Amino acid sequence: MSPKKLIRTVRFHELGGPEVLTIDSLASPSLQATDVRIAVKAVGLNRADAMFRRGQYIEKADFPSRIGYEASGIVIEVGEEVNHLRLGDEVCIVPQMGLSQNGCYAEEIVVPSEYVAPKPAGLTFAESAAAWMQYLTVYGALVEIANVQKGDAVLITAASSSVGLAAIQIVNSLGGIPIATTLTGAKKAAVLKAGAAHVIATQEEPLLDSLRSILGANNLNIAFDAVGGPQIAEIAEAMSPEGTIIVHGALSPEITPFPLKIALRKSLTVRGYVFTEVIKDIGRFRRAKQFIHSGLSEGTLKPVIDRSFKFEEIVAAHHYLESNQQIGKIVVVLD
Repeated sequence: MSPKKLIRTVRFHELGGPEVLTIDSLASPSLQATDVRIAVKAVGLNRADAMFRRGQYIEKADFPSRIGYEASGIVIEVGEEVNHLRLGDEVCIVPQMGLSQNGCYAEEIVVPSEYVAPKPAGLTFAESAAAWMQYLTVYGALVEIANVQKGDAVLITAASSSVGLAAIQIVNSLGGIPIATTLTGAKKAAVLKAGAAHVIATQEEPLLDSLRSILGANNLNIAFDAVGGPQIAEIAEAMSPEGTIIVHGALSPEITPFPLKIALRKSLTVRGYVFTEVIKDIGRFRRAKQFIHSGLSEGTLKPVIDRSFKFEEIVAAHHYLESNQQIGKIVVVLD
């Protein structure tokens, strides 16, 4: 029997900064009946990857651990029970749980077929690798849970991130009014150009006063918050009665207080959210894939690529990920 092909795969053997990432040579994994083998062309980086590497994420690493939620590439083998995909198909990977075992940072990956979607026509491999995590995260929160309607004012914090930009696009596609925040004015013009109706630089402008100035006699219907921390009280104060605050991140290093009296007075819903709520629900998952694929194909959803790195530059790519310089997505491309 000939030896299995060795696949270059990014792993880490301990928690820490970008330097813990190594490129290891691993035997090509076996293929189950419902699996698909994919030659990877590009990988999308997410802030969750960095948090996972540092031990700060909702998933915990099992060493040696793989890493990475999403990728794009070409189908090179299909399991005997897979009927909807063929050799040569260009595809992208929909995020799944189990990063330590299922991480996508590799030259070749084996993925259950339900997490493989056709690459939308007109998108590059880099754009396809940068799409699913951001839009899946936003879809579950703003479409399935908040049910954004035409005219709804929606606050989007950390709006220069890939998820923030995706939220702006989805809110606009639904006829809502995206009100974005970013830390400083340095990214303000870019976020406005990305489609935000208004942008608040929270280190330079008071959040609550700015929201009141923007909204006038109206209030916020929905907040999609990636930050948490003390500003949650200001967001709550700006909300309309029976409004919804969805917290999907914890970028603030400070404690996030629950705004009890404001929530009682306004009958607010304040809830945590992660994208796995979508993939664990068959109906939501099906609707999400249809919504996102349609948006990508029609051009109403368009991934924003900030910068690309080579596979061998994975450590540098993660340093850049943690620098917070980017506007949009960071991708790693393979030859």
